[in-house]
Amino acid sequence: MTKTQYNFAVLFSDVSGSTHIYETLGDTKASNIINDVLSLMSAIVKEHAGTVVKTIGDEVMCRFYDANNAVEAACAINEQLANKPAVENIKLAVRTGIHWGPALLQEDGDLLGDVVNVAARMTGIAKAREIIATQGVFAKLNAVLQYKCREFDRAAVKGKSEEVIIYEIVWEPKDVTRISSIVNSIPLTESTESLEIRYQDQVKILSGNSSPLQLGRSKQCDLMIASPLASRSHATIKFSRGKFILADQSTNGTYIQFEKGKQFYLRRENLPLSGSGIISLGEEITPNSAHLIYYKL
Repeated sequence: MTKTQYNFAVLFSDVSGSTHIYETLGDTKASNIINDVLSLMSAIVKEHAGTVVKTIGDEVMCRFYDANNAVEAACAINEQLANKPAVENIKLAVRTGIHWGPALLQEDGDLLGDVVNVAARMTGIAKAREIIATQGVFAKLNAVLQYKCREFDRAAVKGKSEEVIIYEIVWEPKDVTRISSIVNSIPLTESTESLEIRYQDQVKILSGNSSPLQLGRSKQCDLMIASPLASRSHATIKFSRGKFILADQSTNGTYIQFEKGKQFYLRRENLPLSGSGIISLGEEITPNSAHLIYYKL
């Protein structure tokens, strides 16, 4: 077959929770519902000057000559699904990954190349209702779309010697302001300049003059957390304006439980620490967890 190399934005998007849909509704109903989602995605891709390369089960693979069109299509897909009512009491959502790079375009319209593998990896990182894109995509976006991006993490990708910088594309306006409502709901204690952090047999004491404490799976972190769900550089704690601030910068997010039992979940967001409590990197806080981090002001 004749193959021609071009630069493409490759987008994968799959129906989140499709296995549960099949188990709950049976093959016929589930297949019809998923096919409807694939048809919706395909129509939106075409509206944004993209081409559907193929559908694979509950997933669609697409190519775009313009990364802006790919991102706009991904946002439109999520917006339309969010506005649709639940089907058989199931709220439909997709996971989306996008990468930009050279690929071999074959006569039958299929693509071959590393860009396809990396785009598929981004989809694997994404959760329901998330759009994950690489630095390559970000660099090709206009200023308006770049404003919707926030650096998300660094991910190891098979065949790459260095970790890939990845971004989450914020398509929901409420995601940008959600943390403000969280912060306003926390009864902050009086300003303090001493914070004790405990993880297993390690203890760190931070003062108002301390450098930011880096938490994560990497040995280069100030506090190395051995959890497989922690990112290499997962979160930081720093003193700012009279408060110790926890800043999540991870793939799986950070869970926090305050002393009165109230829990919060952060993704690429900051939160002031109050009183005492528990922090968990990448996994929900449970009594049996071996990787809980305890803090006390």
